[in-house]
Amino acid sequence: MTADAWFAVYLLFILVVPLAIAGLALINTGLGRSRSAAHAMTSSLCVLSLAILIYFAWGGAVEGAVGGPYFGVGLGPFLRYVPWTNASSAASLLPILSVALSAMIPLGSAADRWRLSGACFSTAVFAGIIYPLFARWAAHPHGMTFLLDAGGSGRIQATGGLTALSLSWLLGPRIGKYSANGMPAAIPAHNGVFVLFGCMLAWIGWLGLNSTGAMLHIPPGLAAERLVLIVFNTSSAAAAASLAAAATTRARFRRPDASLIANGWMAGLVSTSAGCATLKPATAILTGLVAGVIVVLAVEFFELHLKVDDPCGSISVHAVGGLWGLLAAGIFSGSSAQFMAQLVGIATLLGLIFPMSYGLNWLLSRFIPYRVSIDGERQGLDLHELGADAYPEFVVHADEFLQR
Repeated sequence: MTADAWFAVYLLFILVVPLAIAGLALINTGLGRSRSAAHAMTSSLCVLSLAILIYFAWGGAVEGAVGGPYFGVGLGPFLRYVPWTNASSAASLLPILSVALSAMIPLGSAADRWRLSGACFSTAVFAGIIYPLFARWAAHPHGMTFLLDAGGSGRIQATGGLTALSLSWLLGPRIGKYSANGMPAAIPAHNGVFVLFGCMLAWIGWLGLNSTGAMLHIPPGLAAERLVLIVFNTSSAAAAASLAAAATTRARFRRPDASLIANGWMAGLVSTSAGCATLKPATAILTGLVAGVIVVLAVEFFELHLKVDDPCGSISVHAVGGLWGLLAAGIFSGSSAQFMAQLVGIATLLGLIFPMSYGLNWLLSRFIPYRVSIDGERQGLDLHELGADAYPEFVVHADEFLQR
């Protein structure tokens, strides 16, 4: 593949990456409550916009990302001419879209109770400090090899998922989620169609995300045939994970659960991102099968045993699925050095990124209220913060399914 052909294929794949962001926004909105639907989409747009600008102005310099000469500290980049005419500068687009996708993951775990202002300030910290620090660490060799994470199971998914866990703990559960004896109530998703359609959009976006991430490390001469493998691995892992989630929910609850099947599909996409270019088709399917099972078990574990209220399953899908993806890439690499590098990456995420995310958000929440008031939560974030419902023609304030 010539340099011009490489550039054309890369540009084609990078253009579909925003569909992953759109899919995640729909999933987060559909799994939340109807009284906060417009707020969820508004938060997605604000977080997306802020993440891109903060990373461009500051985070890219912290990371030292591909295309580093075009990113600087403070307002430097805004005062420079950026020649977006070659493959090197085009490669700078991927980190910008990656940080935007990662920053949207916490919106799912904090749904129905996170103030828009709190989400924006938290995103500024995430895009300016948390994400670029791990991305910078992952871009350097550790021991004899690099972290294997072509599509971002660790860099994008686990970083955002562990931030989601820290925010769920800081915000606490939604009103009525847990009874006096600690048993969780099932608060149903308000729009399953949004969720399932979001999965389909995310699939297309993930094909672009994994392909572009891998292309930055694949020699142009091998790009064409490797891209076919990436597309197949990504798709087959998602398919296997969704069926595994369906079988697991059928076995545990006597019927398949639509939202958990959707979470299984997403976990398959997340888990295959790390090794999308190196996994064999059979091991990609196995990675997806395991992801589909563990995401169902993780949702139950966090909700029932740790009392973590995660309306969208963001922690289980992105944190647990992302960590499993890093581990699976090491297990199936056939290299002990690569396996150790993956373990070091997982340890860094759990031992550095998660405490850092929790600490910075805890400190920020001392000055900026993160959680909406009790009255605001009961009223719904649409009316309380935006002044208008997403569905004004319908009654969206019933709480008959909540435990008293």
